[in-house]
Amino acid sequence: MIVLVADPFEQRGLDGLRDAGCDVRYDPALEDQALADALATTGADVLVVRSTAVTEPMLDAGRLSLVVRAGAGYNTIDVAAASRRGIYVSNCPGRNAVAVAELTIGLLLAIDRRIPDNVADLRAGVWNKKRYAEAQGLAGRTLGLLGVGNIGREVAVRAAAFGLPLVLWSRSLAGLDGSLSPDLLDRLGLTEASRLVPISGAPTPTDVARRCHILSVHLALTAETRGLVTGEIFGALPPDAIFLNTSRAELVDPAALVDAVRSRGLRAGLDVFAEEPAGGSGTFADPIVQAAGVYGTHHIGASTAQAQEAIAAETVRIVNAFRTSGRVPNVVNVARRSPATHMLVVRHRDRPGVLAHVFDRLRARGINVQETENIVFAGAEAAVARINLDGQPDDALLDELRDGNADVLDLGVVTLGA
Repeated sequence: MIVLVADPFEQRGLDGLRDAGCDVRYDPALEDQALADALATTGADVLVVRSTAVTEPMLDAGRLSLVVRAGAGYNTIDVAAASRRGIYVSNCPGRNAVAVAELTIGLLLAIDRRIPDNVADLRAGVWNKKRYAEAQGLAGRTLGLLGVGNIGREVAVRAAAFGLPLVLWSRSLAGLDGSLSPDLLDRLGLTEASRLVPISGAPTPTDVARRCHILSVHLALTAETRGLVTGEIFGALPPDAIFLNTSRAELVDPAALVDAVRSRGLRAGLDVFAEEPAGGSGTFADPIVQAAGVYGTHHIGASTAQAQEAIAAETVRIVNAFRTSGRVPNVVNVARRSPATHMLVVRHRDRPGVLAHVFDRLRARGINVQETENIVFAGAEAAVARINLDGQPDDALLDELRDGNADVLDLGVVTLGA
C-alpha cells in the first residue's frame, strides 16, 4: 500500500507507517497542481494531510481509496466529492483536545493578569507594579462553554480546578436548563469536574451568555454553527466579560466581535482569525489584535509536541486498520443509517457462484444491493449472507433464488426499521 504524506508529519508517524508495511512517500511541500501530479505519478492508495486542501481534481488524479486528515477537522477536504467516488475520509478527533484546552486556559490567565503587557513593559525597561496589580482574579466566576465535545470537556475539567462554575450548551444538550443529572455528567466525562464546581445547562447560546462571565467556543464548523456567535450573544454578556475562541473564526460574526470589544469593553483571547496568512508565516493585518484587551496567538491550539505525536499515532492506526481489514476508523463520510429498506438473509453452502446467482437475480429485478455481509461457519462448509436492499423481493423472486441454485439452503426477508 502506497501512502503519500503531503504535510509536515512526525518522524515517529512516518516510521510507524513503514513498520506497518506501507510504502511511504513523504513530501510536505506538495499542494495544488503539484499534489495532483504526485497522486497521479505515485498511484497512492492513501493520502495523509494536515492543513493542505484536497480538491475534487486531486481526487480524480490518481487511485486514492482513503484520505486521512491528521487532525480534528476535515473542512479542507472535499468530502462530498470523495463520497461520490467511494473514497473514505477519516480524521483524528480528540487527539489534540488537551493541547487546545491548555491554550484556552492560558489565554484566559493571560487576559486576567495581562501577562503579555507585563512582559512587554519589562522588556522595554518599564516597571509598573501598581498598574498590573489590578487583576480581578478568576475563582468563582462562571465559565460558559458553547460545545462540550472532546475539547470542551478538557476545558471544563481544567476550569473546574480553577474554581469556575460551568454553564454548558451544545447541540446535543439543546433545550436543557438547570442542573445536569449525574448520569448525564458521567456521559459527558465531567463527573470529576462536578465534584469541584456547580455545572448547569442552558437552553440556548444566548442563555449561556446571560449566565456567565467568561464565554468560550468549542464547536465544530457546520452550516448550522457558522456565524452562530452574533451580536445578540455578545450583548447578553455582562460588562467586562471575557470571550475565548480557540475553535474556528467562522463561528463568530467578526463585525459583532469588533463592536463588542470597542463599545462594550469585551476582552478577548483568540487563536483563530477571519483573515489568516495561508502558510506558516506571512503578513497579518487583522485590526482586532490592535484593540486593548485583545490577546492573540498564531492558530497554534493543536501545536504541541504531545498533540502531534498523538495525532501521528492515530494516523498510523487508521492506515494500518485499513490495510489489514479494509475498515476505516473515524470515517466521516459513510451513511450513518443505511438507505436500505429490506434485508435478504441467505443461508447457503460455502461454494463458488452462490452469491453471484443471488446478485444476478436481484439486478434483473432492478433491486440494488446497499450493503452485504457474508459470515462463514466453522469448517467453511456453510455461510449466512445478510444483504441489505433498497426494495422488497416478492415471492416469485424468492422462489427464483431458492430454486435456481442447489447450494441455497434457505432464505428470508426482514423489513428494516419495522
